[in-house]
Amino acid sequence: MTITITAFERSPDSGKGLARDTRIRWALEEVGQPYEVRLVSFAEMKEPAHLALHPFGQIPTYEEGPLSLFETGSIILHLAEQHEGLLPKEKNARARAITWMFAALNTVEPPILELTTARIFESDRPWSAERLPLVKERVRAPLHKLSAHLGADEWLDDRFSAGDLLMVSVLLRLRMSGILDEYQNLAAYVARGEARPAYRRAFAAQYAINAPTA
Repeated sequence: MTITITAFERSPDSGKGLARDTRIRWALEEVGQPYEVRLVSFAEMKEPAHLALHPFGQIPTYEEGPLSLFETGSIILHLAEQHEGLLPKEKNARARAITWMFAALNTVEPPILELTTARIFESDRPWSAERLPLVKERVRAPLHKLSAHLGADEWLDDRFSAGDLLMVSVLLRLRMSGILDEYQNLAAYVARGEARPAYRRAFAAQYAINAPTA
């Protein structure tokens, strides 16, 4: 059955790979599964047809035959369970990889998204300058611990997994802020993720849609 995912018709990040469909593309490339993309506009995301797939009117969604899913963590976990390449076979290592998936989305990403909101959508508020340093410290708090855990290792556990895929995807959102550069091992970790052939293919595919035209 053909896999179809949805993506922004025109991504707000202009193809920098920060839109969440890039995570799904990357996972599909890692497990070697072909897929099709249905582009949706912001207006279409609020229409009944899309809301039937994603009740919160966002992207991406995943369709495969009668199955439809939303939320990147759920979609990537489904792919990792159905295809080899993103989860170890040994049960304890598999459980640890899934734990890192949850850590990326539940512990590391929320303060990063708060920083994005503060920098882009609240920068004109009178209290913005006072609040921004506090938000940045909330971002750094889990990064200190993540950096200490990773140390000089290549990946979060013995081998690349879905946990690394999501963690790298989350950390990429920090690049423009400069905070990622404060942690040399995390910056190198993200660079290793970006160097994977599957990531490069995923990035190129989403960039082709959003690349500026002459």
